[in-house]
Amino acid sequence: MKNRIRWGEGQSARSDNTLNRRGMTHFGYRLVPESEKRLYVKKLFDIVAQKYDFMNTLFSFGIHFLWKRSAVKMLELGPGQSVIDLCGGTGDLSMLAAKAVGSSGHIILYDINRTMMMRGLPKIRHSEHGKHIYHVQGDAEEISLPDQTVDAIMVGFGVRNLTHIEKGLTEMYRVLKPGGKLVCLDFSKPTAPAFRFLYDCYSFYIIPLLGSIMVGSWSAYRYLYESIHMFLSPAELTEMLKRVGFFRVTHRRMTRGIAVIHLAEKRELLYAEEDQVSVTI
Repeated sequence: MKNRIRWGEGQSARSDNTLNRRGMTHFGYRLVPESEKRLYVKKLFDIVAQKYDFMNTLFSFGIHFLWKRSAVKMLELGPGQSVIDLCGGTGDLSMLAAKAVGSSGHIILYDINRTMMMRGLPKIRHSEHGKHIYHVQGDAEEISLPDQTVDAIMVGFGVRNLTHIEKGLTEMYRVLKPGGKLVCLDFSKPTAPAFRFLYDCYSFYIIPLLGSIMVGSWSAYRYLYESIHMFLSPAELTEMLKRVGFFRVTHRRMTRGIAVIHLAEKRELLYAEEDQVSVTI
C-alpha cells in the first residue's frame, strides 16, 4: 500500500500535461486513452448506481449529509435563483438547493450518467420541492446551456472524474451569470499523519471489500481511493479556479480534511484596460 500511496501523491501538473500531450489520462492509477475515460466512468457508475446512496451513507457514517448541507449553505442561495447541480447523480444537492430557492427558482440536475439520475428520480419526485428540479443528461466538459445562464453551480464529488478538469471549470465559468458562485465539494487527503494512516487503511482495504460484498465490485470502490490520491490538492484546485477566471476562491476542510469545499465567484463586471488590469465593480 505504501508504494501505491507514494506513487499517487507524486504526480505533478507537469506530468499530467505530458500525459495530455500523449493523449492519455488517469483513471485511478491506470493510464487510459483520453477518448475512453468517459466510457470507464460511465461503466463504473452504472455498476454502483443501484446502491449508491446507501453505500455513501455507510462508508461515511452519514457524515456526507453534513458536507452537502455545508456546501449548499455556502452558496447563500435565495428565492427565485437558478442553479445547476453538475454531475448531480442521484440529486442530494439538488434537493437541498431546491428548498433554498423555493417555488420561484429552479434547479437543473445535470449528469452524463442516465442510470444515476434514474436511480435518484423516485426520492426527488417524493420530495417537497422535487417538481422544480429538471433533469438534463450531458457532459460537464461541454455544458449544453447558453453563456451566463445560472446564478450558481454545485459540483459534488464530480470534478475528480472529469477527463479535462480545467476544461470543465471553464465551462462552469461560462454558464455562470456575472456575480454567480460555484461550490465544489470533493474528497481530499487528511492532513494529520495518524488519522491519514487510518483513513488510508479504511479506504484501501475496507471500502473495496464492502463494495465487493454488497455491490459485487471490488474495482469500482478501489477506484474511489485511487482517484482521491490522484486528484488535485486544495491549493492546486484553488490555483486552477483562479486561472480559469474565478476570484474570491476559498476552501474549507471538512472532517479533518477527508472532504474539501471550494467556493469561487465570477466577477460582476470586468473592464479590459490597455494595461490588462481588471477592475471589479
